[in-house]
Amino acid sequence: MGSEDRTVRDITRGLMRELGLTTVFGNPGTTEVPFLTGWPDDFRYVLGLQESVVVSMADGYAQSRREPVLVNLHSAGGVGHALGAVFTAYRNRTPMVITAGQQTRTVMFGEPFLGATEAANFPKPYVKWSYEPARAADVPAALQRAYQMATTPPYGPVFVSIPADDWDEPGVEVSARPITPGFAPDPSAVGQLAESLRDCARPAFVAGPAVDQDGVVDEFVELAEKTGAAVWVPPMSPRCSFPEDHPNFAGFLQPEQKLLSQELSAYDLVAVFGAPAFTYHVYRGETDIALPELFLVHDDPDVLARARSGRGVQGTMAHAIPQLNAQVGHAGRQQPTPMPRPDKPAASSPMTAAYVFDTITRALPADAAVVEEAPSHRNDLHEFFPITNRDGGFFAGFSGALGYGVGAAVGVAMADTSRRTVGLIGDGSSMYGIQSIWTAVREQAPITFVILDNSKYAAVAVLGEAAGGSKLPGVELGGIDFNELATSLGCPAKTIEKPEELTAALEEEFAGKQGPTLLHVKVDPGQRFLY
Repeated sequence: MGSEDRTVRDITRGLMRELGLTTVFGNPGTTEVPFLTGWPDDFRYVLGLQESVVVSMADGYAQSRREPVLVNLHSAGGVGHALGAVFTAYRNRTPMVITAGQQTRTVMFGEPFLGATEAANFPKPYVKWSYEPARAADVPAALQRAYQMATTPPYGPVFVSIPADDWDEPGVEVSARPITPGFAPDPSAVGQLAESLRDCARPAFVAGPAVDQDGVVDEFVELAEKTGAAVWVPPMSPRCSFPEDHPNFAGFLQPEQKLLSQELSAYDLVAVFGAPAFTYHVYRGETDIALPELFLVHDDPDVLARARSGRGVQGTMAHAIPQLNAQVGHAGRQQPTPMPRPDKPAASSPMTAAYVFDTITRALPADAAVVEEAPSHRNDLHEFFPITNRDGGFFAGFSGALGYGVGAAVGVAMADTSRRTVGLIGDGSSMYGIQSIWTAVREQAPITFVILDNSKYAAVAVLGEAAGGSKLPGVELGGIDFNELATSLGCPAKTIEKPEELTAALEEEFAGKQGPTLLHVKVDPGQRFLY
């Protein structure tokens, strides 16, 4: 076949091979048939049973591998189903290329069935770039541009709408281009931060998710040790960028301005690496405590621009942290006070979430990955489930939109089958993506789903009451048999109600077990105040 005879489908599939996009997460519809027909043997299609779980699985897969991923959705309805998960992928800064089928160009003028009106506008603003090619021949070029946009810092999802009749049209050849490397900060900006670190007495660092995303946790640990900085986790962080058993680890900043300002008031310099400064969840009035001298190191100019104070240092963590490390020596400061840990929680029936977390962390293999979506139990997680992995061992959603956890856990487990993944999921959260279990079974993903069942949307109940609400409807769940749900999807499951049952189940899970399992763990419905 001469180059002049190659179709859009031929050229696009060749480009996907060159770009390493041969694993495709999707849920097909009729507008995707022309893309999927004659599916190549060297491509992998990961089927999800609803579009939002497809995106969540791809999100976890891309985050774990630190590589871009391709998602194929169905026209307007499928994209609409997926948008909550796309919102999370955008907040997670996930390098994701999303394609969606569109009705044929020949019928679009008449508002056809399954047609996507203004398809490129639909997913905005939660994609970095969105496009429907003006002509069929430009589809491969649009995919190449989308790949470049998704993988250039700051990373994020992009969207391409492709009319169904484009695939059989003649295409224009496109050569794959390598990923554009991340950029280094201005040396003078790094020099200012280094000078301030030398001159201050009590520095604090805030370790954002980009430190782990860029794979420089060890370098960041070295920087903290040399400077004697106390290291905090920013509010709502979706990654672990500093080992939580390290003596420099100070704890978790609260997502409320007054509390956060009070926590940082003990320092005379704060440097935030790879995180917004700061993400809040509740508002209780303006603080009268001024933040100390502040530096914000980030690769996103929008994040730097919206900070209310401080100096910006624009660059990726992969460049900024080694540069700063090279300019900072051992300060000889007194080491900071590490985060205090409470006493080991007592066994009880029903079990507390604190006891469940403490028991799991003591049994967890050192190389295990953890995916978390249990917002009601976040304080217990912080205190009794320290994350110590220094290389992509913890994943959560940064958006607050439920539905990330079950699907992302499947994607993380698929990304690295040499380790076991543990999904710590609330009962309410799990029901936004429970279909993902079917894919876990189909792919034989090495994963243990732990469903913490307190029979309610407890985060809503607790925060609602704290805000002055009373008699809140819509927060009681209860009666969901996760054992039966998982079994119906082909996944082995157990219901756990007693401490000895949990211990026995975990021993079995972490003794070289293959494939997925679900543990339905009943926990005390009583809740602590979140913040």
